[in-house]
Order: sequence, then structure tokens, then C-alpha cells
Amino acid sequence: MDSLIEQTDKFSNTGKQMLIGLHLGNGYGSQPGAWRMPGVDPKSYTSFDARVKQAQAAERGKFQFIFLPDGPGAIMADIETESPTFNLDVMLALAAVARETEYIGLVATGSTTFNEPFNLARQFKALDVMSHGRSGWNAITSSGEDVAANYGRRIPSSEDRYGRAHEAIQLIQSLWGSWGKEAWVHDQESGHFAKEDQIVPINIQGKFVGSRGPLYIPPSEQGQPIIFHAGGSPNAHKLAGRFANAVIGAAFTIEDARAQRNAFREAAKRYGRDPDEIKYIPGLMTTIAKDRRTALDRRIQLTEHLFPQRVAYLQQMLGIPLDYARLNEPLSNEQLGAARPYPYDPRSSNALKIAKEGWSLKDILAHGVIDYHPVIVGPGIEAADHMQEWFEAGAADGFWISPDVNADGIDAFVDEVVPILQERGLFHQDYEGKTLRKHLGVPDQYGIDPRV
Repeated sequence: MDSLIEQTDKFSNTGKQMLIGLHLGNGYGSQPGAWRMPGVDPKSYTSFDARVKQAQAAERGKFQFIFLPDGPGAIMADIETESPTFNLDVMLALAAVARETEYIGLVATGSTTFNEPFNLARQFKALDVMSHGRSGWNAITSSGEDVAANYGRRIPSSEDRYGRAHEAIQLIQSLWGSWGKEAWVHDQESGHFAKEDQIVPINIQGKFVGSRGPLYIPPSEQGQPIIFHAGGSPNAHKLAGRFANAVIGAAFTIEDARAQRNAFREAAKRYGRDPDEIKYIPGLMTTIAKDRRTALDRRIQLTEHLFPQRVAYLQQMLGIPLDYARLNEPLSNEQLGAARPYPYDPRSSNALKIAKEGWSLKDILAHGVIDYHPVIVGPGIEAADHMQEWFEAGAADGFWISPDVNADGIDAFVDEVVPILQERGLFHQDYEGKTLRKHLGVPDQYGIDPRV
């Protein structure tokens, strides 16, 4: 108890607290097989009520935002046995959530490559007004040929995709600001609805995109939506450094996460911005249970049908042959001695570390060693410790959480992890305001940032 008190005092004195977002994809959870778990409604994929319930659970835990990724029409090779990864439509889902929540931020992906800027500007600002200032746009360029094919196109070069993205964001922010901040009068007695001279066209035409404007939507309580970005390339650093207030990240080690965070902060400085204006938020996948064994058994139930493919992939990561017939046995000393982490896969070192702890091959896989973010499999304190370590090391400003099964995994995180973080002074006790801008602690902006 004394150590907990010491930790609480220490973190309370720093004054800095982490951000937490919730990843909501297909409605079931982040793990294959989630749709088949006991207690899960198999129709959640098409249920907006399910999204609302999940968002309300996150709001109960005081999460700053929910995040809905999107990859319109990406091919599902395993559609016969698994749900598609994404929502039916991210904007419709967030509109449903907006009407049934009060505080939590609403962030969705929208591609600058396959959407016209005017449409994106209208959709996200309308959501911002509807939600009273809780909207965020994850502006990405898209990179998949499978998505491009649905638009009858080939994916453009990286140079063109990011060139268009820079133009599109500037154009969209210009449209957001084209309705003057004080232009809406709506005075019934005088009959004066708006100040016409403050709602004006923008008349912008670039190499890739253009618009006359204006956008006939007044400001929300936070003015306009907040820009997010997802990616880790030099092009992503430039785009986020110029425009974004938050980055949805992916990193497997503290060192990598710290390097990514610093790269985005340095990019922001190069555009004349305060680096604290940009928040780096990597992902964390969770299976929260009373103990490690219970959590591993749960993940085995979720993913055992994929073990043949995962064993094959794990042996590539470790550079040694693995026998699927020996799933219940740990790796031999000879195997461990010969294993070499694959240098181009950042997950490999952790996979070898777990293997050396003596777990069976089945349990090694159940630890999530080949999942696409770090994975916590065990009691809530293990997730809290991981988040604390990364946060204190300057590797993250917060985390976006992907529970294994949404039906009970969100509540498990809220009930078992959030209180520990709050006791340690690492996470707020309650919302300090009602807008996403307030939640993230980013400065006011309406229209284009004059610095960039």
C-alpha cells in the first residue's frame, strides 16, 4: 500500500496525464473468432445499437475518444468464417453514437485519395455540430490497390497521394472557416439570420483539388473538427507535423515508440508549432482476466482455429522449424538456442522472450506475439504497468485500446485498468470539458492554422 501511495503522489505532482481512446471496428472485437464467443450477438456487425453501447461503456471509463478506422471495400479473404474488419459506414455509426453520448470524442478515418474535400468537410463538420464539438477526422491517404479498385482506379504514387492530402486538408480547413465564427445571428425579432459578409467563398484551386465554397455550416462548440493522422513514414511525419493534433500510432517497443513520437514532435516544430500540440497515441490490444492462465485460455478459444497459419508464421519470425503436432509442449532447449529473431519484424524479439519463459507453443501464440500491436494477456494491473512504463518513458501521450471481444472486454478494461491508472494519478477522474479539443488539450483553431 505504501508503494501505491508513493506512486500516486509522484504522478499527481507531474500534472500530466495520459489519453485513452477505444478502437471500434466491426462491432465484435479485435480478435478473429470474437463474433462466435458466448454472450456475443452475432448480428453486431450491422447493429448501430451495439456501437452505441460500446461507446457508452468507454464513456463510463472516461475515455477521451472512440476511433473508427475505415478501409472502404477492402477484400476479405476469409469472409466465409470471419466478419469484415470495418464498420458499415463510419459516419453513420458516429452519428448514432453522437445522439446517445455526451462527452466522448468521435474520431473516424476519411481518405483524402478517394473522397472529394467538400464532402469530407461537410460530413465531419456536420458531425461536429451534431455532437457539440466532439468530432475528429483521421486524415489518411490510403495505400491499398484493393480499395482503389472499388473506385475504378489504381493507387496513385506516394508523392501524388501526399501532395493531394496536403492540399485537401488545407482546402477542408478553409471550408470549415468559410462560415465566419461570429456570422450566425439567428435573431428572430429582427429577422437577421446571418452576417452575409462573413460567409464567403474560398475560391481555392490547387494541383489536385479545389473548391469555390463556402460551406454553409456554422462552428461547433470547439469551432471545427480536430485533425488526426495514422502512419509512420517520413511523408506521414510531414503531414501530421503540419496539420495533426493527434497521431494514431503502431509501435512494439518503447524505443520505437519514443523515436516515432519524437519524429512527429520535431516535424511539428519545423512548421512553427509547439510540439506539445501533437499527441502520439500508439495501440494496445487487451485480454483482461483474473490471471494469466484464464486470459490465455480465452485467447486460445478465440484464435485456435488459426493456429496452423500462425505456427507457420511464428517459425519464420524465430528462424527455426516448429511442429504443429507439439502445440502443448514448450520449445526445446535446442530450438531456443538456435532461434534468431527475424530482424525485419519488430515482434520477433518479444516472441522469443515469451518462448524462453517456458510456455507451450499454443500459449506462446495465445500471448498475441504476432498481433499487430503489443498485447496484454492477464490481469488489469499488467495493462496499467505497461501503459505507465511507456508513458513515463516519453514513448506515448496515451493509447488506443483494442479489446479482444467488445461485449465484455471494454467493461473489463474500464473496471480493472482505469481505476489503477486513476489511483496512480496517470488518468483523469472525470471529463474537464465537453469537447474533443478540451479532452486532448489542444489549442483553438478555426479555419487554416496561420502558421502553416
